Amino acid sequence: MEGLVMTAQIILSLSILVGLHEMGHLLAAKAFGMRVEQFSIGFPPKIFSFKYGETEYALSAIPLGGFVKISGMIDESMDTEAMKEPPKPYEFRSKPAWQRLIVMLGGIIVNVITGIIIFICLTYIYGDTFISNDAVNEHGGIVALEVGEELGFQTGDKIVKINGKEFEDFSDVFNPNVFMGSGSYYTVERNGELVDIQIPGNFIEKMNNKEAAAKFIVPDVPALVGEVQKGSIADEIGLQEYDRIVEISGVKIDNPHKMSEVVKGYKEDTISLTIERNGELLSYKHDFRNDTIIGIGFTSPEDMFAKVEYGLGESIGIGTERAFGIVFLQIKAFGKMFSGELSVTKSLAGPIGIAQAYGGDWQWERFWRMTGLLSMVLAFMNLLPIPALDGGHVMFLSYEIISGRKPSDKFLENAQKVGMAFLLLLMVFIIFNDIFKIEFVKNLFGMN
Repeated sequence: MEGLVMTAQIILSLSILVGLHEMGHLLAAKAFGMRVEQFSIGFPPKIFSFKYGETEYALSAIPLGGFVKISGMIDESMDTEAMKEPPKPYEFRSKPAWQRLIVMLGGIIVNVITGIIIFICLTYIYGDTFISNDAVNEHGGIVALEVGEELGFQTGDKIVKINGKEFEDFSDVFNPNVFMGSGSYYTVERNGELVDIQIPGNFIEKMNNKEAAAKFIVPDVPALVGEVQKGSIADEIGLQEYDRIVEISGVKIDNPHKMSEVVKGYKEDTISLTIERNGELLSYKHDFRNDTIIGIGFTSPEDMFAKVEYGLGESIGIGTERAFGIVFLQIKAFGKMFSGELSVTKSLAGPIGIAQAYGGDWQWERFWRMTGLLSMVLAFMNLLPIPALDGGHVMFLSYEIISGRKPSDKFLENAQKVGMAFLLLLMVFIIFNDIFKIEFVKNLFGMN
């Protein structure tokens, strides 16, 4: 079921973004009097279509993209026969270079606007709810797990600064910009002294999947029940939100990590739990022969959460900054991959990896946050100067505007073929890389 939810989310998200992207091309083309023959969300075969004016609008079966067919343009349709005819006034190739450039930028511009609007709306509607770093330090600091210990953290450390600056939101500790920054470091208070913990430039490779991130650091807080999974042991014995797990079969539970560790290695047929609810200790026993989990998510003490709401003006500034922050992060990541500081196979994610990021349950806030992120990523990727992408057309049109010389149709046709072959190979590589990472993780952690 989780797989279906993930798949449905990424298909809906891509359908929205691709539809808007291609609509950007379509509206720009029609504004300059170009004939648009076809507008499709998804790739053939067609599910259904209708014609309005000179344009056929279609929904197609393969939901990994879409296209707009503009008359007189060398694109993925490779309609070379039409290009042999003399140019017609309504064709793409007949229009001035600056108009063609705006048409090719139309989809990218719409994706950027979409991403900005989504982040502005999320900021205005939801504000920010976060775990206060001051509250984490007041509760005892952090628990250093395997990856955190490798970096240099110790259980009980209190993180007071990131790159020399104080911060409010504990989640800033996990910010990808921190992991990829040059010379980044944490400052922790340890036994009354301040200690700097340096972050290697390739540290994000250790943090690019949920399994690794779960082995970094966590706040040292009690194991408080959050969400209870229906049909689980927790559901059957009646655990409630904010119940505190005190013991499991005689083992004292200090924090969520300790509980996960105990349950993961539990081999007995019967499991016992002692919980604290409203100052009262309650004990339960349950059969554990066919189970591997208790079935709870964890939450933090209520006094650790901070809530910030923003007005519309603030939301516009903050939302725009967050949207473009994604682009700057992409640029930084590509720079590190080209320099060899980051592994390409560990850093790239395809449809499978992206679908996993949406999560196995449908949460609208997370869905729109992921859609906004994906919109900015698509805008950036489409602007790369690769033939067959919008950025490839922009590159050739920019050359034409600057030099005054238009590349031949034959050159553009061959460039399109090379670009399409490259993108196809890249897509195959990314998908198989996704599959490899899943299988590798399964084998590594003994999943089945």
